[in-house]
Amino acid sequence: MSQQETSFDKNRLWAVLIAAFLSIVSLIYYSVNTYYIYLVVYIWFGVAYGALLQYGRFCLASAFRDLFGLGVTRMFAGIMIAAVIFSFIMAGLESINMSTFHSGPFGGFRIAGGFIFGLGMVMAGGCASGTLYKCGEGNGTSLLAFIAICISQALFVDIAGIFDSYMTGYIYDLPEFILSDFFEFLPPPFNYFLGNAVVNTLLPALLLLIIVYVFRGRKSSIKKIKESKTAGSPGGAEETGFTDELYGFWLMLSASKRTVIAGFLIGITAGAHVFAIEALREFFNIDNFGELLTIMNHDSDVTRGGMIFDPGYWYITTQEAQLGAWFFNIIGLNASDNLFFKSVGVPSPLRNPALWMSFGIVFGATIMALFKDEFKFKIPKGEFIVWGLLGGTLMGLGARLGLGCNIGAFFIKVAGGDPAGWLFGAGLALGSFVCVKFFDWWTTRKLADLDFDDF
Repeated sequence: MSQQETSFDKNRLWAVLIAAFLSIVSLIYYSVNTYYIYLVVYIWFGVAYGALLQYGRFCLASAFRDLFGLGVTRMFAGIMIAAVIFSFIMAGLESINMSTFHSGPFGGFRIAGGFIFGLGMVMAGGCASGTLYKCGEGNGTSLLAFIAICISQALFVDIAGIFDSYMTGYIYDLPEFILSDFFEFLPPPFNYFLGNAVVNTLLPALLLLIIVYVFRGRKSSIKKIKESKTAGSPGGAEETGFTDELYGFWLMLSASKRTVIAGFLIGITAGAHVFAIEALREFFNIDNFGELLTIMNHDSDVTRGGMIFDPGYWYITTQEAQLGAWFFNIIGLNASDNLFFKSVGVPSPLRNPALWMSFGIVFGATIMALFKDEFKFKIPKGEFIVWGLLGGTLMGLGARLGLGCNIGAFFIKVAGGDPAGWLFGAGLALGSFVCVKFFDWWTTRKLADLDFDDF
């Protein structure tokens, strides 16, 4: 047996051991109290997200970096596909009252928060979800970014009451709505499918994909079509027509089968997650996991109203802020005395379902990376330490200003019918574009400073 085969077998063994560890953790929780099945469900959906993210190399930072810097469209296409699929699933769940989705405030702050977050995610080399799955691959820069996301959020919301004033003086006065609210003349489920899935998600996503195809994907797609025609026709290729354009568009969407498959499955998984949590809430007759924690006498984990951050769907940065605040509280620095943590709570990480979902993403990505022989510890050096910490800090600030990240404020909002998600997405795109151009300048500057006579 070759050394490579031996290494691969060891990796698969480690993957099985990690899965076994999570299974044991799940059984321990369930044996302590059956109510913890609620938390266990979050764990395993996190594992599913992590495995799919790693499988498809699914990251919004990579999507924008590749699109703006290299003209590569595959990741952006995969994300749009996932959002559209999820939107139709969400519309179906809304129709049968099995959705946990809730809209958020609509305003220009979404663009500003998205812009800062976009700068940070390209700088750190990964968005909120990408940072977690890359941590699962052993990426040290992503780990630094994760730590910075946790700490920066906890500090920002607790400094001099600035965030409290931001919320009470601005955010609380903004409107909240979803597109189906404007289609109430239609009976369910048509209002949800037309307003939320078609008008809010499918049509904008399709428009963006067409724009991306025209300015980025068309050239390579049409080249492939012409080469195919030339190979089949010695007399030369014919002029491209509408059918060729449609086929070229399809070639762009299917440029990476792995990314498309991951996007398709992520959309389905996100929908199944929403359904499962709502089913558990109905089973336990609760609206929030904090009610179960109160029954189990964990009053210190919940807010005064007996609640905890329990989104009911895929979310990331808020639970990371909770982890940062919990750490500060442990070392004697009270970071909880503000509106943000008074509304979401600062529970023990052991009893925080959303945080366990994030841990599950890391573990799921590790399992997949090990099976694919792609796991490798990468210790950050030099400027990568700076990019990781600075990028994570900017993502933390952007997440709090924009009330979410690339998942909670963009992907989930867009698929749920909330147009505020597109505002955050516009900010993400603009911030990513600026950061890509910054790194182009930075790289050119570094190359110009090199003395090639030394090589």
